[in-house]
Amino acid sequence: MPRTDLTSYALAAAARGWHVFPLAPRDKVPLEGWSWTRKATTDPDVIHRWWRRHPFNIGIACGPSELVVVDLDVAKSGDQPPPEWDLPGVTGGADVFALVCQRAGHLVPLETFQVRTRLGGCHLYYAAPAGVELGNTRGEDGNGLGWKVDTRARGGYVVGPGSHVDLPDGTGTYQVLHRAVPAPLPGWLAERLRPAPRPPQKPVAVPVATDRHGAYLRAAVVAELARVTGSPPDGHNNALYHASIALGQLVAGGALAEAEVTAWLADAAAQVGQGAGEAHRTIASGLRAGAKRPRQVAA
Repeated sequence: MPRTDLTSYALAAAARGWHVFPLAPRDKVPLEGWSWTRKATTDPDVIHRWWRRHPFNIGIACGPSELVVVDLDVAKSGDQPPPEWDLPGVTGGADVFALVCQRAGHLVPLETFQVRTRLGGCHLYYAAPAGVELGNTRGEDGNGLGWKVDTRARGGYVVGPGSHVDLPDGTGTYQVLHRAVPAPLPGWLAERLRPAPRPPQKPVAVPVATDRHGAYLRAAVVAELARVTGSPPDGHNNALYHASIALGQLVAGGALAEAEVTAWLADAAAQVGQGAGEAHRTIASGLRAGAKRPRQVAA
């Protein structure tokens, strides 16, 4: 896709008040080393400057954009719905979302901004409710809506329209289906997505040796766990990812065991209310990134 097209799409999103940032060309991930939670913007001059450099794909930061996006995925070859959703006519996220609405006694709220995703799914954009802090959900994790239905709000982002993705599991463009102004998120749905109260904060046990070498490692681990537990509501996943990278370097250098690091990070993520499935995916991604730059600690 020509650079000018992507710039136009980024500017159009910003004109709606949506905070945009570059994603890797033809991919869905932020640029390596970028903190998109801090850099997403609506400034046309900045947007022109970014997209002048390269035909980046477009990320839309949901929190500052005051959006809640319901992501209705299609089933891939070989996907089988879990028992609750293994029903006649249920083939993907759109069917599951329709059932969720029906069971709640409501029609599917379709009169809103819609984007067709690269594999034929759909993003439904809603205006975030005032006074209710919603995060991200995935499938049936935690307070998620169900199989093949994710939501993105504070601390999350979606791939914006105009972006084109080439990945082994499928290629396609994100296309606007309905240009309506995002409708307010229905109150019943906001209540359904409201995160459960956080469990009480407690120290994460880090049993490492007490010699000088162990003391250094303990301090490093404690600092990274504090990065997660002390992160702001819209920065939990970003903090978890960067903590996982830092500790992943020590794992790759042989100083720490991957299983223990994963458990510590997952415990810290749970304390800030992150769903177990999403947290483990973020941790695994961060550990892989950290493994590219092993760090050893002198004895």
